[in-house]
Amino acid sequence: MEKDVYSLCFMCSVRCPIKVKVKDGQVTWIEGNPHVAGMEGSLCPRGAAGTSLLYDRQRVQSPMIRVGDRGSGNWRKASWDEALDYVGDKLKAIIDQYGGHSVVLGERTQLATHVSKTFLKAIGSPNHFTHDALCKGSVNTACRSLFGYTDGQIGVDYRNTRHIVLYGRNIFEAVSVKEVNNLMAAMEEGAKMTYIDPRVSITATKAHRYWMIRPGTDLALNYALMHVILDERLYDAPFVDRWVHGLTELQDFVEPYTPQWAETETGIPAGEIVALARELAKDRPSVAFHYGYRGASHTNEIYLRRSILMLNALMGSVEAKGGIFFKKGPGEAGGKAARKLVEQDFPKIEVPRFDKVGTPDFPLPDPAHGVPHRLPYAIMNADPYPIKALFNYRFEPLMSIADTELTRKALDQLDLIVTIDINYSDIAWYSDVILPESTYLERTDCVQQANGLKPQMFLRRQAVPPRYDTREGAMILKQIADRIGTGDYFPYENMDELVRWQLEGTGFTMEDFDAKGFVAYGKAKIFWDRIDGLKFKTPSKKIEFKSSLLEDAGFESFPAYVSMPVPEAGQFRLVTGRNALHTHISTQNVEYLNELCGENVLWINAQKAAELGVADRTMVEIASSRHNGKMRAYVTDLIHPDCVFLLHGFGHQAKRAERSYNRGVSDAALQENLYDKVGGSPAYHDTFVNVKAA
Repeated sequence: MEKDVYSLCFMCSVRCPIKVKVKDGQVTWIEGNPHVAGMEGSLCPRGAAGTSLLYDRQRVQSPMIRVGDRGSGNWRKASWDEALDYVGDKLKAIIDQYGGHSVVLGERTQLATHVSKTFLKAIGSPNHFTHDALCKGSVNTACRSLFGYTDGQIGVDYRNTRHIVLYGRNIFEAVSVKEVNNLMAAMEEGAKMTYIDPRVSITATKAHRYWMIRPGTDLALNYALMHVILDERLYDAPFVDRWVHGLTELQDFVEPYTPQWAETETGIPAGEIVALARELAKDRPSVAFHYGYRGASHTNEIYLRRSILMLNALMGSVEAKGGIFFKKGPGEAGGKAARKLVEQDFPKIEVPRFDKVGTPDFPLPDPAHGVPHRLPYAIMNADPYPIKALFNYRFEPLMSIADTELTRKALDQLDLIVTIDINYSDIAWYSDVILPESTYLERTDCVQQANGLKPQMFLRRQAVPPRYDTREGAMILKQIADRIGTGDYFPYENMDELVRWQLEGTGFTMEDFDAKGFVAYGKAKIFWDRIDGLKFKTPSKKIEFKSSLLEDAGFESFPAYVSMPVPEAGQFRLVTGRNALHTHISTQNVEYLNELCGENVLWINAQKAAELGVADRTMVEIASSRHNGKMRAYVTDLIHPDCVFLLHGFGHQAKRAERSYNRGVSDAALQENLYDKVGGSPAYHDTFVNVKAA
């Protein structure tokens, strides 16, 4: 028997629409959903490796309870009832003694995130956080400071852009298939791409203009671009006059930041900065300065992201064809969104979050995502109160939060660590209980509300039964809730019931997704009227260059630029990133992908390597103030001499993930736990390392 199942990939966080071919209960092929514009049947390497994950014998096959020391790898197999009873009993005792707020749950944002939030709200805990904050917390804050919208509510019209500027947004390696296909189509029709990065990534090789900028100086470049745009009146005056608050203040601020000044800071010739500003002005408003996918590099991150967004506003490329736009929900098309469990009434929560987000100590980051890199300090200092239990729902604190040793010391103080995951991640290996989740091909999931220029809904459908003794995450959380007395907040007995509950009142049924995998609220793209119809959610109802969000919290809208520190002799700034073969820390043990990229190497400038006596492909020792390790060097001219680069997500310590165990070096182990104290993101590129031949 053969069938096609329309679903959603989950080999990364993008959730590309897919078509899964199934024969006799086995997945035989996965491709992009041909009915979805921009997919065109295509898929990235990770998506194509979905079958490798599905049939992997090294993933967690049943509930596991720890019997040795944490991290020792001593486990015993348990039934679901035993494992869930164990977690329920431990959790209830913790809540009874310390309160529900002593429980924290972190996850990689997913379709069931509303279930996770409900799980905590029901016990009176405000302590839900997501991986998003580690990736783009300051981008989120920057967007809210200018528009009143989060970054997740903003998109880029890649297909119609005439010029896109990317600041380390390695779009052809950190792949979102629809975005890449649409951008490639635009470039084939003459659109240009400027790429700015200390390293020559694959994206750099596709660019019309590439600048090897001195690491950490992108903000200086943007201040100089603003200087030229304002000095030569290259901006979209009618749009800016109508919709921008604080132009005069910005103009006065950037006056001293000339292209000549920026050249000494960035290494980019002043004449080239001027040329880019003039070139972009000719194509406005169909230009896009990409505000960033991962905005977590430096302690001044929010101001870099604000400067990128301000450049879009100066070009008039906000809510414009080929620029950036605000995603439209069902209400814009006369429809109704799917329900979420968090819409219920819950006990009032009186205590602050563990990370103090939303308090005077940390007022601006988005509490919808939190600040997970504050977790080790909250645990170790019992500040603002004791934290006693941690749930990790496909989230990896040991390899995502900087300074792994600090995080591990904090985890040792917890009474309960539970991980819901597919793989033997490092945090699963360090947990008390592992509750294995079914892969995305083995489960039906919650509804995806896909807002955009054309609001839609997608559904992840089960393609095949679970291969091992695994369950859906939304069912696991419900079954724990049943054991601690909060099960009434989860009005379903299986995933089909939950989806049907979500769809009540929308006018759609589960069967409506069968034909194409999605339903649409309308056919036409929705752009707001740029003359009088833009709906900014700021107090001024305008784009706030002079930000009430920042200034009401005691922060400046336009802080003076502070030069980035230059590495001392023998030191390098550590830079990290991704390639097309892996997602964060979750795919390094997938057989197909591991065979193609099984460990990370250290990119180092050829001249610097020669000075250190390091030859290509030889072993080097890399050391920071937090950790040291050995890896192979990749000696090249394709990286700025001030920095070294390694891929994120290697150096796993979970021994049952045999392919990735102890392969390469973990960037999180090397990094210091530094962060942007205004916007909230980690400063992953503010750690310095020493390198020497091993």
